Amino acid sequence: MSNYLCAAIYQHRVDPNVPIEDTIGAMSELVHAGKVRWLGMSEAAPATLRRAVKIHPITALQTEYSLCTRDVEKEILSTCREMGTAFVAYSPLGRGFLSARIKQPEDLQQGDWRLNMPRFHGENLRRNLEIVRRVEALAKRKKCTPAQLALAWLLAQGDDVVPIPGTKRQRYVEENARALEIQLSAEELRGIDEAVPIGITAGDRYPAEAMKAVNR
Repeated sequence: MSNYLCAAIYQHRVDPNVPIEDTIGAMSELVHAGKVRWLGMSEAAPATLRRAVKIHPITALQTEYSLCTRDVEKEILSTCREMGTAFVAYSPLGRGFLSARIKQPEDLQQGDWRLNMPRFHGENLRRNLEIVRRVEALAKRKKCTPAQLALAWLLAQGDDVVPIPGTKRQRYVEENARALEIQLSAEELRGIDEAVPIGITAGDRYPAEAMKAVNR
């Protein structure tokens, strides 16, 4: 059994008022003290990750990544690979979009936290449901669920990309795990890219104020 109190700790948002060197320096003291083994960050910009790695190795960077959210492909993924940092993809099912269980606005009940997100509002929602229909069609062709296709696509992006889908039900845990059994050919990956290209999703992933805290 490990003697570490915690295997890893993350800085889940970059504090704009504290130099990243100070934050990672303080976190690294826990590593040197033998209390933590690895350090991670979340929603850090490429330049911030580069500065952080100069202070201490960053084992993983956690940022939203899915067929609905592909911004990280522009620069963040390549920076992680350059720095030797694994990439943890949170919300790999687009906050439920890619499970294809949301068919209409009425499927989001009052109090659902997603109603605060621009992608689930009005015209944005209508446009994004078209993405869901495309993923459904691709999944049907592959004889798997839309969620499994979305996860298999992420797994195909590299061995250093680790999706972390969340669910409240065991049957969905089992369904998601079976995505490991799905192999996508180069032709199938091209077809997915053509059906759901970068930038197709309508609306930001967070409200305006919350967006200020990502990619810092």
